[in-house]
Amino acid sequence: MTKLARLNLILILITLACALSTVSANHRARKLFTELEAAQKRMRDLDVEWGQLQLEQSTLAAHVRVEKAAREKLGMKTPAPGQIISVDAVPAR
Repeated sequence: MTKLARLNLILILITLACALSTVSANHRARKLFTELEAAQKRMRDLDVEWGQLQLEQSTLAAHVRVEKAAREKLGMKTPAPGQIISVDAVPAR
């Protein structure tokens, strides 16, 4: 094999290695981009769910709803003025 043929073979191998490396890098980039999009969609879905949960919590914890449940389910009622005792807090030392 002549010197020129060896050089051509080496250059062809280097070109082939570069081409395979480029294809591999593009494949990895596409795969990572797909994973990124999936993660962003999951984040948006979780944001929506968080908003729904906050709305549900504020509805369930509403003062009117709690008072109604206390009266109806537990039979609680507002104490008469004579039944209310005020306790003063002891100052911290």
